[in-house]
Amino acid sequence: MEKLIYQIAITQIKGIGNITAKTLLAHVGNIEDIFKQSRAQLLKIPNIGEFLVTQLTKERDNAFRRAEKEIEFITKHRITPLFFTDDAYPYRLRECDDAPIIVYAKGNQDFNTGRFVGIVGTRKLTDYGKTQCQKLITDFSQRDISIVSGLAYGADICAHKAALEQGLNTVGVLGHGLDRIYPDLHRPTAARMLSQGALLTEYISETNPDKQNFVQRNRIIAGLVDALVVVESATRGGSLITAEISNSYNRDVFAFPGRTSDEFSAGCNALIRENKAALIETATDLEKMMGWEQSTKNKNVIEPVIFAELSDEEKQILMLIKTPDGLHINQIALKMEMPVSRTASRLVEMEFKGLVKPMPGNMYKIV
Repeated sequence: MEKLIYQIAITQIKGIGNITAKTLLAHVGNIEDIFKQSRAQLLKIPNIGEFLVTQLTKERDNAFRRAEKEIEFITKHRITPLFFTDDAYPYRLRECDDAPIIVYAKGNQDFNTGRFVGIVGTRKLTDYGKTQCQKLITDFSQRDISIVSGLAYGADICAHKAALEQGLNTVGVLGHGLDRIYPDLHRPTAARMLSQGALLTEYISETNPDKQNFVQRNRIIAGLVDALVVVESATRGGSLITAEISNSYNRDVFAFPGRTSDEFSAGCNALIRENKAALIETATDLEKMMGWEQSTKNKNVIEPVIFAELSDEEKQILMLIKTPDGLHINQIALKMEMPVSRTASRLVEMEFKGLVKPMPGNMYKIV
């Protein structure tokens, strides 16, 4: 619990954002020592200047007090804090440079198992958009797929409700603390999501649902998922921002096309036209492009003779990724206790040997 005080406190120092906090952590080694370093030691760290060091010293006590208050809140309400270095922290999100150094989750979602699809779109969802959203999620109903969105009006709440109806887990990423639900109208749906997914936020309690928070929230939606689907969008809006962020994170983006005369298809059509999103009409389209086709053949049986010729590391990696879905490179590195760079090198060698194949989203499967 003492470590958690430091983990929350670092987010309460003005001027120290997520990237700076991770820079400090990388150079100092652990979160507690950031607060114990001398001024001279801190100033030796790249991009850490006089102002930040002064802020760290000046605001330390207030940050600790606020962290202690937050721990009381999350303990009382059974909220799980996930720090950047924790195994349970979403590994997809961790690979994004501006990922939150800590997030807070309430529910029963495992963020590192199965596939994750984000669904976003206009708050003024049309009947066409609603139909497409519901059909897509219905087609996912027999898959190990969790649906991620932002609990807002329109496409977001349509996606969450459809996922709940189809028995899929669904994650709502919030632009405020977990002491409230915004909009309040969606409280019943949010309550259901706690036993079939989760609510997730980077914000501590008493954080208001301010406009800028929802823009920040969009990057978490983009970072959590393997693929993002834009259901409907005008030429401007939060869903297009999320699509842009997804592209910057090298996530696969998809969009439903619409008639050229429809206002809320204009954004999707533009994404497709500008090669910022792939056109889909069904869930099958998305699965094929993601390499998620279901197969009845067992491609994970390794011939004993071939297996015997492999190095110990190669054998371990193959045993890790023998599941039908394969495994993300970050998960492989974590389980192998190897740096990602070394893991990537091993995987390239194994690809040349015809043992593994890379999939979209930095996933690897046995050939």
